[in-house]
Amino acid sequence: MRWISWSRVNGRWISGSRMGRSRIRGRLPLRVSSLILLTAFLLHGASSEKRLAVYSTAANYSLPVVQRDGRDYVGLLELLDPLGAVNAKAVGPRWRLRYNNVFGEFTAGQSHARIQGRDFDLSARFELDNGRGLVPVASLASLLPRILGGPVTLHEDSARLFIGNIATHFTASVAGDDPSHLVFRFTSPVNPTIAAEPGKLRMTFTREPLTAPASPTLTFGSTSFPSATYSENNGAAEITVSTTLPLMASFSNNGRTITLGPASVQQTAATATRGSIAAQPTANSAAPQTSTVIPPQAAAASASAPAIARRYFAVIDASHGGDDRGETLSTTLAEKDVTVAFARRLRQELENRGISTLVLRDSDANVSLDDRAFYANSFHAAVYVALHAASSGHGVRVYTALIPYGSDDRGPFRSWTTAQSSYLPVSETAAASVATELKKQNVPVRALSAPLRPLNSVVTAAIAVEVAPQASDVAQLMSPDYQQLVVSAVANGIAAVRDKLGATP
Repeated sequence: MRWISWSRVNGRWISGSRMGRSRIRGRLPLRVSSLILLTAFLLHGASSEKRLAVYSTAANYSLPVVQRDGRDYVGLLELLDPLGAVNAKAVGPRWRLRYNNVFGEFTAGQSHARIQGRDFDLSARFELDNGRGLVPVASLASLLPRILGGPVTLHEDSARLFIGNIATHFTASVAGDDPSHLVFRFTSPVNPTIAAEPGKLRMTFTREPLTAPASPTLTFGSTSFPSATYSENNGAAEITVSTTLPLMASFSNNGRTITLGPASVQQTAATATRGSIAAQPTANSAAPQTSTVIPPQAAAASASAPAIARRYFAVIDASHGGDDRGETLSTTLAEKDVTVAFARRLRQELENRGISTLVLRDSDANVSLDDRAFYANSFHAAVYVALHAASSGHGVRVYTALIPYGSDDRGPFRSWTTAQSSYLPVSETAAASVATELKKQNVPVRALSAPLRPLNSVVTAAIAVEVAPQASDVAQLMSPDYQQLVVSAVANGIAAVRDKLGATP
């Protein structure tokens, strides 16, 4: 599932997913909480401009809303582009659109159009802006079903558009065995931004198609949690919990459950993560607590450290991102966009097999090689999988690290450049299992060793999977069928040896 932002460049509207628009300059902080907050910031957009959030099974994305005569408009071509094959052409005042096998014709200044030869009335005039077709947002709920052939729901006031049966619902209740905990259960995985202010905790959902409960205000008969309120605004949904406690939010059930409970002094002073975010309802609580972090170059991990319970079994790393586009696969396709698409599908396949999974880069952000290894090591995952894409060759190449000459281990610390050394056998086991499953699917595959960073700095089973098209058409890399074929095999390979991977500390 893609989250796409559109921007105007040299008079044309282009998507961030295709053109690598987002640029995040400077080094990311070494706190996981900062990475997650930055991801949410990127997805929701840095500016306060009004945007339309679009949710569908094919893609989640946002579009800028423009004003014409006091009405909200969006570009119809940009709206349809992530959903299927679409093109448009302006001939004088007429603007002709083709989406898959559906044809439409619009006329500048007119409030009616023709879709598949049938007349259709718009809520306001159609606008042409340098060849770009603009339709009123208010018309989308009735216009899009004629083009897409399925149901569409528009929340016009909050600028949110739901295509098909995509909505995520939720319930909330005080835990029966412990009234100091409030439990939210969602029908799909969620990853909100969580922030606190005096007496309140806010969960903001910028990517998820969250919809309102039967009543926007929920009460729980609890002095700790007087109420929770649901609201929507500018393409985002928000749940605001009133509380009399300092809270800690924890995630479970693969992101489908969020539990709010009392935070101890030690917890509120700890570094926040996706699964453990401190929220203090005090005057000073807006700024998150921080803790000192040893730079990753100092040490990969303690050589004699005891086994630590894993939050995630697998960490999936979409290579490149931000300023680093990776390989230019075609004139419109960059490696960084392909790897994110594969990473999201692989996460779903692994979680379908009961393997808890974190996608390390789930937005167009800069993440250094050292930071990638640092995050992977911090989560104590059983397996790390880096994803790459290539236009040359055929099929898939599965890599394990080729350890470079580096510093010796010092005392209880491993050398950062050769930390993978003692994990190579289990990495090779994982690589061989993935290669076997790919062969079963008749996908050409080669198992190789290469000095491919950051594999050498990861202190668990670590492999890199580089995907090329099966034939000569690089567009196959974005084919849902081909992506599903590859990620299913990779997930099967990891699942087949999960016991061997899970046995390593």
